[in-house]
Amino acid sequence: MIENLFIAFALAMDCFAVSVVCGVILRGTSRTGAVLRLAFLFGLFQGMMPLAGYLLTCRFSGALQQIDHWIAFAMLAFIGGKMVVESFRPEEQMAHSPLRLRTQLALAVATSIDALAVGISYACTGYAMQALYVPLSLIAAVSFGMSIAGYLLGRRFGEAVNRRMRPELLGGIILIAIGVKILLEHLLS
Repeated sequence: MIENLFIAFALAMDCFAVSVVCGVILRGTSRTGAVLRLAFLFGLFQGMMPLAGYLLTCRFSGALQQIDHWIAFAMLAFIGGKMVVESFRPEEQMAHSPLRLRTQLALAVATSIDALAVGISYACTGYAMQALYVPLSLIAAVSFGMSIAGYLLGRRFGEAVNRRMRPELLGGIILIAIGVKILLEHLLS
């Protein structure tokens, strides 16, 4: 049980970081519904990606594991790069606003791709399908909670960040950095 809690917190850290950025970007708005939707999507995708990894491993073995880090890197670098470019545009022209469902879905998928590896490890260590309920629920719940906490933290300190630099620029840089981190972890392991 303890190892599943550590896995849940490790997977939730990307959700937390992205949620902090979203909170900084949305600092002046009160969008409870959008924040809950973002946290729900992060929790859902973090909880379901290990299941997808488990099922794909049972079906395709190691083929997906060889490219999952490249997919996560490409998605995060693309979204982050767009945010960097958009940070220099007027706010009303932002296409990748954290309030948009399309952006939230892309962020949820991109931050959860490394969770596929957890599902692959569950399959390789002999977890039975029915034994996945507890770890997947724990991963989803921790990711949901960490996403809300990250958003609130970003909103709280967003004004200070906004005075020093453009939050969209910071957010884009952080997303690119997370993508590079995922890529380097897989290439150097």
